[in-house]
Amino acid sequence: MRVLFLGGAGMIGSAAAAEAARRGADVTVVTRSEPRRQPAPGVRALRADVRDTAALAGVLGGAEFDAVVNWVGFTPDDVRGHPALFDGSAGQYVFISTCSVFARPVPQLPITESSPRSQPEFGYPRDKIACELLLEEAYRSRGFPLTIVRPFHTYDRTVIPSLAGWTAIDRMRRGRPVVVHGDGTSLWSLTHSRDFARAFVPLLGNGHALGESVNVVSGDVLTWDQIHLALAAAAGVRRPVLRHAASEAFGEQVPGWREVLEHDFRHSMLFDTAKLRRLVPGFAPEVPFAEGAREVLAHYDAHPELQVVDPALDRAMDRLLGEA
Repeated sequence: MRVLFLGGAGMIGSAAAAEAARRGADVTVVTRSEPRRQPAPGVRALRADVRDTAALAGVLGGAEFDAVVNWVGFTPDDVRGHPALFDGSAGQYVFISTCSVFARPVPQLPITESSPRSQPEFGYPRDKIACELLLEEAYRSRGFPLTIVRPFHTYDRTVIPSLAGWTAIDRMRRGRPVVVHGDGTSLWSLTHSRDFARAFVPLLGNGHALGESVNVVSGDVLTWDQIHLALAAAAGVRRPVLRHAASEAFGEQVPGWREVLEHDFRHSMLFDTAKLRRLVPGFAPEVPFAEGAREVLAHYDAHPELQVVDPALDRAMDRLLGEA
């Protein structure tokens, strides 16, 4: 199978490319500049701005692919020329969207692929919805072979999956309280990039996925307190001190967090994975978060240069605790 990745040199894209190559696919990755993560063995790399349709057509030279995956479509202008470019030369066009497109608060849990999409204020998912609608119209009007894939919160060893990042780990290790938004009980789902890749690659070239949208999530459901407790355990902190503050209060102290807290992280997100399991029979996540957290902390402890504390965030937590 010949697979083209537009972008895809980041965390989840590189994991998916490595998994596709491992399964015997002929994988080509097109990036605008030298990727920060080196392609896996057997993955071919090309240089072009994938948002420049003419430049992309030039570097591809009329090649045909069984599946084209767009990892870097963030606004309608990024994808507008792709139906014409890949019509007839791609057996499948996979658009990487996000589960953040679903309305908040969610009208009904668990979330399915047919749950309502609505995000009038938060720019990132609002623009992803616009991309989905443009490509869906190409599917409806001209048979463009579209599949929409929606990851949720995905991580690997390089990513601490909490808003506070290393600052939270540092505070735990110093015996300082870590402030968690809300009351810490809202539900969240984390997916390791290896699990994402194992679920995602079988969708490539899968005729049953044409015309479909698929939420590619692990189904591993955790509260935000549980996420922080797992990170603490991996960091060797047996009795972490967690405190709570309203999302609105956090947004006042850390303005950069206001949008993501208001429209994303404060809401419970519980997913029905029935469609994914129908399309990829036998899929089940293999990396529980306790194991993933140990992998993350081992990586950060082996690379002290990554252990960067945000002084402004550290002070903001103290203010929320009434200690500054």
